Amino acid sequence: MRHRVHTFKIGRTGAHRRAMLANMVSSLFEHGQIQTTIVKAKEARRVAEKMITLGKKGDLHRRRLAVARMRNKDAVKILFDEIAPKYADRNGGYTRIMRLGKRLGDGAEMCILQLVEGTEVKAEAATAPAKVETVEVKAEEVVEKTASEE
Repeated sequence: MRHRVHTFKIGRTGAHRRAMLANMVSSLFEHGQIQTTIVKAKEARRVAEKMITLGKKGDLHRRRLAVARMRNKDAVKILFDEIAPKYADRNGGYTRIMRLGKRLGDGAEMCILQLVEGTEVKAEAATAPAKVETVEVKAEEVVEKTASEE
């Protein structure tokens, strides 16, 4: 039985799958978003969110674990210096998947995997009440304006 076993095989060997996911996550951190198939995006999202959690802890040991997993020192530097501090107050949900439709060549479901941005703006917008201005207009004024316009 496959209880609690969660791995998308993606039709690759283990070494190829780990290398591909490391490259995808590195590209995600460098560019902010990547375009890929849905199955690859779901698996890359798992790896990316774990790497951001490592980045939030921020010590040398976590940095070495991230380099061992992603194999790209530049992406790890971006992760620890720029990306992880943005999500210091957020408990998970650092990425989003937006579906694009089918790819023309083989009909594979495509999507964009991107980092969620603007957590501070959303929090402020949710707490601030909407400002609605009401203007009272008497019916007599409306009738006078329409009559003068004609």
